Amino acid sequence: MFTGIITDIGTVRSAEQRGDLRLVIGCAYAMDGVAIGASIACSGACLTVVEKGADWFAVDLSAETVARTAPGLWVEGRRLNLERALKVGDELGGHIVTGHVDGVGHLVSADSEGDSTRLVISAPEALAAALAAKGSITLDGISLTVNSVEDQPDGSVHFGLNIIPHTAIATTLDTLPAARAFNLEIDVLARYLDRMQSLRNRSM
Repeated sequence: MFTGIITDIGTVRSAEQRGDLRLVIGCAYAMDGVAIGASIACSGACLTVVEKGADWFAVDLSAETVARTAPGLWVEGRRLNLERALKVGDELGGHIVTGHVDGVGHLVSADSEGDSTRLVISAPEALAAALAAKGSITLDGISLTVNSVEDQPDGSVHFGLNIIPHTAIATTLDTLPAARAFNLEIDVLARYLDRMQSLRNRSM
């Protein structure tokens, strides 16, 4: 489990296709305190540490993980939002995050709004029912509050977020290229409610 509060920004030092995709990620964590087998959320995807050094760790991504996450994310030089797994007793500063990516969103617009940046993100139809104003969303591993939701004619949804300067500086949201893809994780409560509703509809 995670909280969506980013504690470091890592950089993919190498990406090698073996049986799975092996990434070596540079970081500022004190890696002597991170065990082999530990979980680290990398831009919202929970990955397992399989090797480590003084300022780096390695993870393996299956073809399924690569296929279900944002395209272009797992390449050499790409910066990743990092968060170590939640420990019992840690402060829950964001919301409960599992590190399981539910879908991929794309940047629609990014506009200045006071000192903040207003983002509009498109999400696929499969996630539309799980997004609500004032609800929580995880965007590339970052815990954020949904400010607005607009359903689209094709069934997809556009949702709005406000990014304060601190969040932009502390995460990879400091750069926002057009149509950037994001890993999305819906709120865990919304996931269960969506499942319950689908079963209820099936039995009617």
